[in-house]
Amino acid sequence: MRFIGAGARPGRPQVDHDRVFTIPNALTVLRFMGVPLFVWLVLAQKEYGTAVVVLVVMAGTDWIDGYVARRFDQASKLGRVMDPLADRLALIAVAVTLVIAGVVHWLYLAALLVPDAVLLVLTLSYFRGHPDLPVSRVGKVRTGLLLLGTPLLVLSRLDTPFAGPLYIAAWIVLGLGLTGHWIAAYNYFWAILRKGRQQSHHDGGTA
Repeated sequence: MRFIGAGARPGRPQVDHDRVFTIPNALTVLRFMGVPLFVWLVLAQKEYGTAVVVLVVMAGTDWIDGYVARRFDQASKLGRVMDPLADRLALIAVAVTLVIAGVVHWLYLAALLVPDAVLLVLTLSYFRGHPDLPVSRVGKVRTGLLLLGTPLLVLSRLDTPFAGPLYIAAWIVLGLGLTGHWIAAYNYFWAILRKGRQQSHHDGGTA
């Protein structure tokens, strides 16, 4: 089974429906709800083991909702906006939490926020809202790596014989994820710029 694009049916184009109440959207809402639970477990309870379970569930729903949407024709316009938003919120909120808990340096958070901030400003300047661009393959791999590296890093905080190797493995995976994050941001930057200019030219031509 393919990890990226799993559930897609060859020869059947994916259609984004107007439906709101779908299984993928419910799973995305569940991912949103996992964020405050993770924050509470790490900052208030210091329960790193349970926090890792929450992260694994959140990462799992990210894959499952995409699979269900493609396999059972439950893709929706709302889900297309909510899914990447949930991913971004989760990654940033988790990073902020880990900075506060002293698990990571603030530079890690900056490496996540700077590209997103640039894209947000560019998007708002052209579209005043969502640019409606497809998620790139690099973006999907980036998200997967960051969602994998984060629980490894949290696990390295536990008092186990594997703490050292887990810490090293976590930063290898996170380093690859951050590299993909900047590459994806670069690609999205030019995609937004091209679409924005095309839209401006079209609006100007039809005015």
